[in-house]
Formats: sequence, structure tokens, C-alpha cells
Amino acid sequence: MRLTHLRPGDLLAGAGAVCLIVALTLPWYENADGKLSAWSTFGPAVVLLILAAIAALVLFFSTLIERSPALPVAAGVWSVLFGLIAVVAAIVRVLERPDHATSLCAGAWLGLVGAVAVLAGAWWSMSDERTSQYEPAQPEPRRPAD
Repeated sequence: MRLTHLRPGDLLAGAGAVCLIVALTLPWYENADGKLSAWSTFGPAVVLLILAAIAALVLFFSTLIERSPALPVAAGVWSVLFGLIAVVAAIVRVLERPDHATSLCAGAWLGLVGAVAVLAGAWWSMSDERTSQYEPAQPEPRRPAD
């Protein structure tokens, strides 16, 4: 495990994942009856935000512990996909207020910021092509024939 393997994009995606997770615990809307959470208003679509957070965490931890760039690159690709879907879902939920909601709460804004951070961080991570992070592969010495 090396902290030097982490790129700025990985850190941004990880921070976005934390924002998404925290946003799911906060109220998103307020109406006459009280505050509404993402769990009660999103329905099954809350899974989209959870998938984006999981993909970003996989990107973060795979970059942190992996010895080769293969898994972090694959995780970055999936994080971009799920991050884009989460951004669209968060924008829709900010623009469309369910259950006669009168105002947005902190959870909606934090969820949008987290989704954008996951997308931007994963994109930035994929575009960062530092090859000096990983030691070059060393072929094993040839054994003499018997």
C-alpha cells in the first residue's frame, strides 16, 4: 500500500464518494409535512448514487493497493460511467421536487456536488498517465536447461 500511487483524480473521486454517502443520510427536501430523505423520494433510483459511490471507492482503494495500473484504469472507466449516471440523477432530483416539496435541503446539494466530484475525479484519474508510479516489470532470469 503506497500513498504515492494516489493521483489527484483518485482523491477527488474518493471525496465525492464520501459526499454521496453523507448526502444519503441527510434530508434532501422540505415540504409542509417535514423533511424528506433521498431514501423516501428516490425510490429504487437511489441505487444509482450508491453505485457511483462504490465505483469511486473501488477506484480509490484499487489505486492505493494495486501494484499495476490495470485495475485502477478499469475502475476509472466504470467510475466515469456511474458518475455520469449519478450526475444526471442528481440534477433531475434537484430540478424536480417530489411530494410537493417547497425547498431543497443540504442533502440534495451535497449529493449533486458528490456526483460531480466522482465524475470529475474519475475522468481526471483516467487522463493522468504517470507511468513513473509503478516499478517496471522485471522478467525472471532464465534457468539453464537440464
